[in-house]
Amino acid sequence: MRSISIYILVLLVWASACKTSSDNHTDPIELPILGERYVDDNQDTVYHTIAPFVFVNQMGDSIRNEDVMGKVYVADFFFTTCPTICPIMKKEMLRVYEQFKTNPDFKILSHSIDPTHDTQEVLKDYAEKLGIEDASTWNFLTGDQEKIFEMGQTSYLTTAMADQQEPGGFLHSGAFLLIDQQGRIRGVYDGTKSDQVDRLLNDIPKILNK
Repeated sequence: MRSISIYILVLLVWASACKTSSDNHTDPIELPILGERYVDDNQDTVYHTIAPFVFVNQMGDSIRNEDVMGKVYVADFFFTTCPTICPIMKKEMLRVYEQFKTNPDFKILSHSIDPTHDTQEVLKDYAEKLGIEDASTWNFLTGDQEKIFEMGQTSYLTTAMADQQEPGGFLHSGAFLLIDQQGRIRGVYDGTKSDQVDRLLNDIPKILNK
């Protein structure tokens, strides 16, 4: 269940990183800001940001974009009955969780694209089986399916949709998306590839410590 969007964003990140590295081998690489941008009437650059949202996590709490503004977080899309890439993604996301779970300025938002099945209770059980006892760091989110699809495609610029031709009935990318304190996309990583997640683990502190 792949999408061309993840590969386009990966190429953008790779190209930007290579350019910075070749320009100066001693300065730390600044992560790019992904997505469309424009210059407003004041000649300020306005960047693409994650749109407002309200979903429910595995503990039954409402999670809004305000809850993660000012924090760094990683977002992904999955469903609990996914027969293909999701188990790999969650194994890799556990690595991210374990490294940053004690940092109050870091969060993980995993959006279910099958909210009919993935109720709050189902997500709580799923999280507990992964060893996640609370939602202080890692939130498994459910809500209105169409809004989740829209968030995936228009805010996170990734694929999240129903598709009966796909295993499990859904099409989604394996992207892990790194979001900064202003709600901007700063990196995209293939969550099924350990080397890509290694890069994510290396990139998170670059913006977390700012």
